Amino acid sequence: MAAKSGDTPAPPACLFCGIVAGSVPSTSVLDTETCYAFRDINPAAPVHVLVVPKEHLDSLEAVGSSQAVLLGDLVDAIRAVAAKEGIAETGYRVTTNVGEDAGQLVKHLHFHVIGGRSLRWPPKGSDAGG
Repeated sequence: MAAKSGDTPAPPACLFCGIVAGSVPSTSVLDTETCYAFRDINPAAPVHVLVVPKEHLDSLEAVGSSQAVLLGDLVDAIRAVAAKEGIAETGYRVTTNVGEDAGQLVKHLHFHVIGGRSLRWPPKGSDAGG
């Protein structure tokens, strides 16, 4: 994906930018103009899909009012994934981690959509997402 004017440049080795660009394999669940959703390779539940913006943003901390439309697109994509995966009616969890202490493993904004079984609160172990 070519960077558009005003986009935050992606780090050279951003895994999720590689997935969005198609140079790193993934199992696609949803692909829109602004978002891409794919199956987590280490799922915490029967349904565990990551929803990422195609534009590189390090985390939710990098999001401001100028990304309001993108945030709306991400929420729409999350809801579409939940419906497509059959968990919209039974319930699902959406999480994002910000920074190392929160467990953010890839510095590219992403949301975990987790469901397909009963989840505990507070999350422990595999319920939390990565």
